Amino acid sequence: MTSLQLFSVIDIVALIASLAIYLFIVGRQLAQVAGNLEEAADLVWKIKADADLIEPGLERINVTGGIVAGALPLLYGMAEAIVVGATYQPDPHEEREPNFPASRTRRSRMLDGVGFVGK
Repeated sequence: MTSLQLFSVIDIVALIASLAIYLFIVGRQLAQVAGNLEEAADLVWKIKADADLIEPGLERINVTGGIVAGALPLLYGMAEAIVVGATYQPDPHEEREPNFPASRTRRSRMLDGVGFVGK
């Protein structure tokens, strides 16, 4: 057997081995994906079972929602009346003193955290 034949056989064996390793890795990943899909399918079936229980009450929920939606303009008007009656209106003839700032500037604690001591 010549060296060219020997290297060809080694190359073919290396190619087959690398393909086998690749297929093994891909097979494991596909098995993991299949397991995740099976769990997801179980969750979907549980959600569908819960939705089947809710479906008969949807018409009642929609009727109640329509009643609430119809009452919203009335509730909005009542809320506006409450806000107008409860809002503080200062006496326009009363003399008020202006607000003054603090007697000195405020000290920030952020500088203390980095080790800088300000005045």
